Amino acid sequence: MVYIQSSSWEDATLANRFMFYKIFTHYPLVCKRLLEILLHIEIERIEPPYGEADFEVDFDSKGIRLDVYTKSDGRRFDIELQNVDTKELAKRARYYQALMDIDTLKRGEPYSSLPESYVLFLCLDDIFGCGLPVYSFQNVCTNDSRIKMNDGTYKIFFNAKKYDIMPTEEEREFFKFLCGGGAGSAFTKDLDVLVASARHNAQWRQQFMTWEQEVQLSYHRGIAEGVEKGRKETAIKMLEDGYLPLERISEYTQLSVEELKALQLGKQNGV
Repeated sequence: MVYIQSSSWEDATLANRFMFYKIFTHYPLVCKRLLEILLHIEIERIEPPYGEADFEVDFDSKGIRLDVYTKSDGRRFDIELQNVDTKELAKRARYYQALMDIDTLKRGEPYSSLPESYVLFLCLDDIFGCGLPVYSFQNVCTNDSRIKMNDGTYKIFFNAKKYDIMPTEEEREFFKFLCGGGAGSAFTKDLDVLVASARHNAQWRQQFMTWEQEVQLSYHRGIAEGVEKGRKETAIKMLEDGYLPLERISEYTQLSVEELKALQLGKQNGV
């Protein structure tokens, strides 16, 4: 059996997802400075960042929860901390950006009013496997890469482990700190103080424990659903093969004969 390792709030670093979103949503100016470092731009002001912001188009669509979401004049930013490569981050970035646009554009507004949108993944794995410190994507013409679509969308994946070859000193220091290194810049020293202070925040500690319990429950619920789905898929294949009686299939799959009959009937009716 696989277990999720429980982490301690007292030992949490900025690479802890809960700590990350707490720091950058509770301190807007710190979030603003991070965006300036990552994007090499100046930002006059940002709106207070949303923590774990929920987006859902309608009842049937897949909802999402963004780690850190904020806005400035003419721009939208989503910052995601990604500890592992889930093999679908590129498509997740696509989906996040689409929902950000839907959330922004109100009924009757022209498409020209869509702001620039940035989806930033801070990855602790090299998800593209090419050794680059930063992978930046914009829509360009495949016939002539000099021609940009200029739709105002940016998807940027940072490979934190390559912090030593990041483009700027500020980026190198930030990603070194994110990977567990010491604080060597004014910004990371500020972050170090904020993280240490957060560990002593009793309310945040309680929220972290509740959040961690929800993650554990979701994980084990997913495992249970996966096991149940696997049993049913095996049973359906055995029923289709027609080699074994229901009683023997029941022994293999741990599904009751009644459940097997229901599956059989469902297949016959095209369910």
